[in-house]
Amino acid sequence: MEGFSVPAATLRGWARAIKRDVHALFLASRDPRVPWLAKAVAVCVAAYALSPIDLIPDFIPVLGYLDDLILVPLGIMLAVRLIPPALMHEHRAAAAAAALHPISKAGAIAIVAIWVAAIALAAWLIWRRLSS
Repeated sequence: MEGFSVPAATLRGWARAIKRDVHALFLASRDPRVPWLAKAVAVCVAAYALSPIDLIPDFIPVLGYLDDLILVPLGIMLAVRLIPPALMHEHRAAAAAAALHPISKAGAIAIVAIWVAAIALAAWLIWRRLSS
């Protein structure tokens, strides 16, 4: 049996669709027209997809990435089925439009500044604790 290969363009398209759907689910979770169960599932899926914490850590060979390859798409499919199609179409369009806009440099600078301040505060607290 020959080796299994998937064209890189197909994988990139699939990855873009998942990224768009995770953003669309985030938007849907904030929409009052979306049923509460769909909101709960959408929040859980988006949080899991965007969280650095995984059910199975990524450093475990094969299994570490397998949960991301299976759980996230299954969660997205479940959440999409729970959201009315017209609303999901609207949120997918909004997510696709947001992807075309440039990333806010001011927002990135603010996030980096918060992290630097938090690290500096932690270092100061550790230094103060150790020097006493």
